[in-house]
Amino acid sequence: MSRRPELTTMGTKIAKAVFLVAAMMFFAVLALDIATPTLVLCIMALSTWLVSLDLPVARKHGGEAA
Repeated sequence: MSRRPELTTMGTKIAKAVFLVAAMMFFAVLALDIATPTLVLCIMALSTWLVSLDLPVARKHGGEAA
């Protein structure tokens, strides 16, 4: 019994499309895996820099809390 060539070709096209979608999803998640920690580290560095600045603090005279 021989296979019909159109079924084999269609199966190969579907397999290639599935592989392409899976590869695209893998690399999209890989990019997010790199970008998210980078963003978090940048926010942490910015917050450390802001806290370390010597900005004049507005204080009320007479012992009242700001």
